[in-house]
Formats: sequence, structure tokens, C-alpha cells
Amino acid sequence: MKLKTDILIIGGGIAGLTLAIKLAELSKDQKILIITKETLIDCNTYNAQGGIACAWDKMDSVEKHIQDTLLAGDGLCDETVVREIIAQAPARINELIEMGVKFNRNENGDYDLGIEGGHSKRRILHVNDLTGQAIQRALIENIKKLENVEVREYWCAVNLYVKNVKCYGAHVLEQETEEIHNISAKATILATGGAGKIYLYTTNPDIASGDGIAMAYRAGAMISNMEFYQFHPTCLYHPYAKSLLITEALRGEGAILKDIKGNEFMAKYHPSKELAPRDIVSRAIDAELKRTGDDYVYLDIASYRNTKFIIKHFPGIYENCLKFNIDITKEPIPVVPAAHYCCGGVIANIDGTTEVKNLFVIGETACTGLHGSNRLASNSLLEGLVCAHECANYIIKNISELKIKDFSEWEPGNAIPSSEAVVITQNWDEVRMMMQNFVGVVRSDMRLKRALKRMNIFSEEIDYYYWNYKVEKNLVELRNLSMVAELLIRCALSRKESRGTHFNENHPTKNSLARNSYIKRPW
Repeated sequence: MKLKTDILIIGGGIAGLTLAIKLAELSKDQKILIITKETLIDCNTYNAQGGIACAWDKMDSVEKHIQDTLLAGDGLCDETVVREIIAQAPARINELIEMGVKFNRNENGDYDLGIEGGHSKRRILHVNDLTGQAIQRALIENIKKLENVEVREYWCAVNLYVKNVKCYGAHVLEQETEEIHNISAKATILATGGAGKIYLYTTNPDIASGDGIAMAYRAGAMISNMEFYQFHPTCLYHPYAKSLLITEALRGEGAILKDIKGNEFMAKYHPSKELAPRDIVSRAIDAELKRTGDDYVYLDIASYRNTKFIIKHFPGIYENCLKFNIDITKEPIPVVPAAHYCCGGVIANIDGTTEVKNLFVIGETACTGLHGSNRLASNSLLEGLVCAHECANYIIKNISELKIKDFSEWEPGNAIPSSEAVVITQNWDEVRMMMQNFVGVVRSDMRLKRALKRMNIFSEEIDYYYWNYKVEKNLVELRNLSMVAELLIRCALSRKESRGTHFNENHPTKNSLARNSYIKRPW
């Protein structure tokens, strides 16, 4: 079916929904369509626990926030971008407050600011440990009020339609009817989030298969810094738990990492101990696990905070851990590092513009230069807010010059249902296991080369299924997941140093000259 809209937004997290709200405010004449392959709460934003970083307190300053961000980014941040985004933090957060987000306040009525790894001051605005849920629900409520915004859930983008480096819309699978829609748009925005599902252990929901990065790469956009995949140090380790993040805010409030014998170990790795940047904490845990042969370490808040404090400040973690018979007020939490955030992505400006005309990329899918080689904790939601704001202003300013072009071409010529779903499942599991073992927290040249050889085999099998069988969501995700995994491996192989979240034991030191990695589809 052929469909038309003025603006097509692919993805429904903080970046996508904020963009839609901003566009609707700036122009009520533009028809806006949001598509999301699951529901609006199936996104990384909804799962965010910690909060949003902002120099809010009089003891803090924008400049201190900027310097903390640059330090975490380890030489690869774009300082101009960092300054522009962080300077907007108070204004953008005030807009969230106006939309109904009720950040925690202390007994004096002031905002209760948390602290996380890499921050020199308390500057994390939060809603207990459920900040993402509060923000996402507020955004959804505001979206419902907008007459010119339409939301389609369970619509899965398959590919962008690009001719002569210009995007005209996307091919989209409506999962319920299994129909492919060709959606024409003046502007197409990718706000599809990250790609944590390329790893076996991740804090991300199942939808995070790197769809936007893969689609943009196929469309001819430049990809950068994919080797910088941030691992969150503390994900719940339990055979029946799935992607349960244990927020860094626990360490900000005094939780201590210990081995399973109860020994503290972070002092051996960094003077800031538990509040060291995430990459350092993740590598420290990885080193301890390799040294001891254990499967996990402990995060202990029970020994340092009373029950009332823990339940009040971390109700989400308390309740979720209880589901697995872990009472965090009485016992330590078993944790392991897990893939958390993609610091690289599609090269884009703050306003979302890319080298593909009429294609905009915002949020975690984009690589703006804010994060460099390691994202500072709680800067991600801020980036989504600011870039959505700037993108909306750019689109409305230039919308009169953009035109809708009909298209009907659809790539796969076969609609034969596959009778071997087990092959898709097998490839999915093998890719994630290989990435976890060969391209994880600590890497080596040999493991990266072996990973690339295996990816070539996986890609060949996946392409065969994509081109010869009926397109369905699992196949679309697997195709994107394998492509993003390959991009990450290629970027990692090109970096002959260790920097930020990328650590290669064959190249353990930093080069004197900081550089970004780039990769573009050969034509």
C-alpha cells in the first residue's frame, strides 16, 4: 500500500516523541506519522533508571558539566557540540517539567540531585530509579493530545527509500497484516535507539537491534565510532532475569562492589573507586571475574544504607529484584557488565541532518560528537531532548523546500514463507554469543579477526533468507543486527589503541593523536 505523510518518524523513545511534539507545536499543518515496531513503552527511554544530567545547583556550573563530559569522552568529543548541547540542558528539562514530569525533591523542596560515575558534582535529576518511565509516560500523554500526530505501533521499518543520496521515505512492514507499506515523506527521521541486542548480555530491551544504523548505512550514510560500545558495569546476574539494569545511582549513594568472598576491589583500579567512569568499572569487574573464575560480583547497598532509604530511593530495583528472591535491603546484588549504550552511530549534526538529504538521525542512533569514546552517565536523555528540539526547528524552517515523491519499488521479489525459523533463531544466538565472547569489554586482534570471519558466514546466510523468503520482523531485525555487529568489528579492527570504552589488550595504550573511525558502504 502507498501512504503519504509530511514527516515520518521511525522510533518512539524520548528523541522521536519529543520531536513530534515540537513539530506539532511549530506547525499544525504538517501531518506527522510515528511508527514503532512494538509499543511506545518498548524502548530504551522507558528502561532508563538514573536520570538526566544538568548543572542545576548553584554549586555546579555548565562549564563543570562540559569538562566532565570531555574528560569521559577521552579526546574524541566535539567540544563545540558538547557546549551547545549541555548549555541547553536547563531549558529542555524545564519543558519536561511543564509536560508533567515530576522529578524528585528533597525535604527543602529543592530538586534531589543524584551523582553518578564521572560527574564531579551532584547534577542528576531523577524520578526515583524510574526516570525513564516517568518521562516516557509524560511524552505519550502529550502526544495523545495532538491532532496532527498519528502513531502506528507494530509497524517495522524494513528499508529506507533513497535515490541519488536523497531519502523519500521508507518501506514498512505492518506486522498484523504482514503487508508492506511504501510511505512517502518530505522528511524521514531515524530515532530507533541503540543496538544492545547484538550482545548476549545487555540492559536494552529486545527492540534494540540497531535498525536505524543499519538502514542508514545501506542508504549511504557515514557511520562512525561503532567500536565504542559502552558496557554498563552492573546488570543483574540471574538465570531467569532479562536485561535488568542496576542503576549507577546505587553506587552514587554508597553501594560497594565486592567479589563473591566479600572483598572490595575497586581501589585497585581507580582512585574514584565505584564512581570511576563506566568503562573503567566494567573492565575492573571483567578483570576480577577472569582472575577468580567466578560468574559475577556483588553490588552491596544493604551494608551501607538502611531499609527505608533503599526502598524510598530505589523502589523499582527493590521490587524487580524481589521477583527473583533477592532482597537488596538485606543482601548484595549479583551483577555482571552488560552492553548498554552505543556511543557511535550515524554521523549527524545536532539538528539531525546527515549527508543523505531529507534523512535526519537523532538520539542514540546518531553520532553527534557529544559522547566521544565514552558517554558520561545520564547525558543520553539530554542529547535526545536537545537534538529533537534542534531537528524540529530545522525541519519547520526548511519544510517549504521539501517535496513528497511517490515510490513503489520494493526489493525482495519473493514472498515464500520460510519453514525454517530455527535457522533465524540459531543465527541470532550465534551472532550474540560471538559478539559477547570476541568483541566484549576486553578485545584482542585475534578475537576481532575471528569474529569478522564468522560474521561473513552469518551475513551470507542471512542475506539468502532475506532475499528468498517472506519478510517478517525477526528476519528484519536479524539482518540489521548482523550488519551492525560487522560495522562494530570493522571499526574496532581499525583502532590500534585503547581509548574510552574500547580496550584491546594488543594495543593497551592510547595513540598520541586522537581520531574518529569512519565506515561507509562501498558502491
